[in-house]
Amino acid sequence: MIILEEVGRASGGMSLLMEALGVLFLDTLNKYGTERQREGVLPKVASGDAVGAFALSEPCCGSDAAAIETTARRVGGEWSISGRKMWITNGLYADYFLLAARTGAKEERHKAITLFLLRRGPCVETTPIEVMGVRGTGTAEVRLEDCRASDDDIVGRLNGGFEAIMRALDIGRTAVAGVGLGIMRGAYEEALSWAKERELFGRKLAEFEWAQFELAEIYATIEAAKALTYYSAYLFDARSPLFLLYTHIAKLMVGRWAVEVARRAAHLEGGFGYSKESKAEMFYRDARILEIGEGTNEVMKYALYKFIEKGLPSFQF
Repeated sequence: MIILEEVGRASGGMSLLMEALGVLFLDTLNKYGTERQREGVLPKVASGDAVGAFALSEPCCGSDAAAIETTARRVGGEWSISGRKMWITNGLYADYFLLAARTGAKEERHKAITLFLLRRGPCVETTPIEVMGVRGTGTAEVRLEDCRASDDDIVGRLNGGFEAIMRALDIGRTAVAGVGLGIMRGAYEEALSWAKERELFGRKLAEFEWAQFELAEIYATIEAAKALTYYSAYLFDARSPLFLLYTHIAKLMVGRWAVEVARRAAHLEGGFGYSKESKAEMFYRDARILEIGEGTNEVMKYALYKFIEKGLPSFQF
């Protein structure tokens, strides 16, 4: 979390790339992979000699991950995997894909999804997707045509991939809040520096009360986001059942706050804040993905209402 926050102060895209690599790909493979899979891949990716990507979303299905259509069919003693993946962070660069495929009927939904560790080969075609923000993350469409895999390439158990997917996304939601926290801090720090140097009507911008109030609200929002984000991370470390509740809260609120803080920072810079020379402009574009990726705001609210229905406590000391 500390690393994601600090890197996010300089680049939301780099921080998100690291989150997708470290949490979605590496941590999931470390948790569910076989000894052979871990020994063969983790050192390469950790050292930077190889890149991994978590390939889940598809043209048909982002929020509804249980509806994916990429299929893995038995052909002789192998699996033949074909389909399309969309919005895959690191997809353009990846040497390895932790890929979700359907190994049963579509009607079985989450009960017939399996994770495969697939190495890039001629059967994999990637196309870059030009995105609004977080540029440089290698966001891509990934097409698979008769990619062959063995039972040894299954990560976890056959038809048990959804458990690993949900765990990765649950942890990733707090990690994404860490990315957002870094974006907020980077945008605020640039806006504060600008306000202290920018002159208008014979005064520094920071000497105007409205600017002071704006910076104060931004600062307070960042501190609230930090408390929420790190509390959620603490609950994970403590293996508290409340983590599932708070990771959704952190993802929802910090993503929303990051967009608002970046917007206010860019606005404080006036015309400069609308130019490509401004880092606040970059942070504003970067922040927008936090309300969409790894669960939209609407998905977070849907999940939170399920917690409300169950009557789970909202806080404990």
